[in-house]
Amino acid sequence: MRIANLLTEDMIISELKGKDRDEVLREMVDFLKNKKKINNASELLERLIQRENLGSTAVGDGIAIPHCKIAELRSPILLLAISKKGVAFGSANGKLTSIFFMLVSPQENPSLNLQILAAIAQLIRQAPSLPKKIMAAKSARRILEIIREEEEKIYE
Repeated sequence: MRIANLLTEDMIISELKGKDRDEVLREMVDFLKNKKKINNASELLERLIQRENLGSTAVGDGIAIPHCKIAELRSPILLLAISKKGVAFGSANGKLTSIFFMLVSPQENPSLNLQILAAIAQLIRQAPSLPKKIMAAKSARRILEIIREEEEKIYE
């Protein structure tokens, strides 16, 4: 499974305005609602916050993977959002988080959720320059190209 095949240019937020964890999550949920990708924004936000309260999804290197499953979906939604200033997102090292891969999956297909999370984790682990390249990218198109290039190196 490749992230570049799931993510589209119109699902990249190049500058989050939120200043804390809940503001950033709300901003991403509102983005999905405005794109008509979800119907129940309050339920999604509540589930994401519940998941973060169990333990932060910040994985280090300034990256977090907030995720949850909801019943109303037929296929997974992947959103990439960037905070140039960074947000305190509860990372183990205490550093700010700037890159958010948000995954919302159908409740009926938990294995698909795990496959996508594993693909994101593999990309992050095997492409150590990814955060720096994403932060330097000037457009959503370039971000997608970077992800595609890094995945080609991994899967060739």
